[in-house]
Amino acid sequence: MEFDEIVERINKAALEKYGRSLVDVERLVLKSAWENKTYAAMTEQAVGYSEHYLKIDVGPNLWRLLTDLVDTPGVRVTKRNIQNVLQTWATEPLEAGEALRLTLTYHKATARYFTEDLGNNICLDMVLIPGGTFLMGSSEDELERTDAEGPQHKVMVPTFFMGRFPTTQAQWRAVAQLDPVDRELDPAPSESKGENHPVERISWYDATEFCIRLSQLTGRDYRLPSEAEWEYACRAGTATPFHFGETITTDLANYRGMDGDSIGWKGNYGQGPKGIYRGETTEVGSFPPNTFGIQDMHGNVWEWCQDHWHDNYCSPETD
Repeated sequence: MEFDEIVERINKAALEKYGRSLVDVERLVLKSAWENKTYAAMTEQAVGYSEHYLKIDVGPNLWRLLTDLVDTPGVRVTKRNIQNVLQTWATEPLEAGEALRLTLTYHKATARYFTEDLGNNICLDMVLIPGGTFLMGSSEDELERTDAEGPQHKVMVPTFFMGRFPTTQAQWRAVAQLDPVDRELDPAPSESKGENHPVERISWYDATEFCIRLSQLTGRDYRLPSEAEWEYACRAGTATPFHFGETITTDLANYRGMDGDSIGWKGNYGQGPKGIYRGETTEVGSFPPNTFGIQDMHGNVWEWCQDHWHDNYCSPETD
């Protein structure tokens, strides 16, 4: 559906619900956001309006208005998701509580990597992550965002290599059998068993010991990724909550896709559908990779990073 048709639908709904339609400045902000323009760029067309006014007054009030009109539980219209949400709302209105029906699109790509031989036919694929600059953290209007994810800030990341998958139990056992450096390692700590399942139930110190032993075995410098490197690799050039888009489904990652009332868990994210709950880890590589060729960056297991935890990014590193 074209933008003008959607605006017509918005005006009709707003007139029925609030007795008014969009004013000119609201329409201008909506169209600019639809075209992915910044608030600063909007001022070039919104003559007489400051960036501060558009960003602090007009924008937030407009997103609240649209959220009320869409009126779908768990869905909040933001500057970044208006196309997805409004296109769906305008062409196929959702009943209360009904999830958005998703269309998944796949494409082929290539990645550069090398393989480490850990012995006994156990290998470790290391993928080249090209360096670049990205916006780290999440925007203030992102669904389920916490204060620890902001404020957003630009970070420069040099080129590095990263494991194609989370470390498997077979890879962990191969390295855990090497001579200890700083601490002993349990060769089989995981609860969900499987050679190609990710290792879990390990501490940060265990993971660091693994990297030290791997470095000694291969002669290369292995370490945990920094938080910035991990997020950069996970996003793979995207700015959405997930590297595959605005929401998530259990067809794309392993997580609890069903409600858990006793733990206050909701099985779907935003307009995304509910799914299944496997109750255990899945084999690495079970779901599509991102653009960098990395897999399992969402769901399955928590992953350790090298640097210390901070409550927010108010004094962030920039590289």
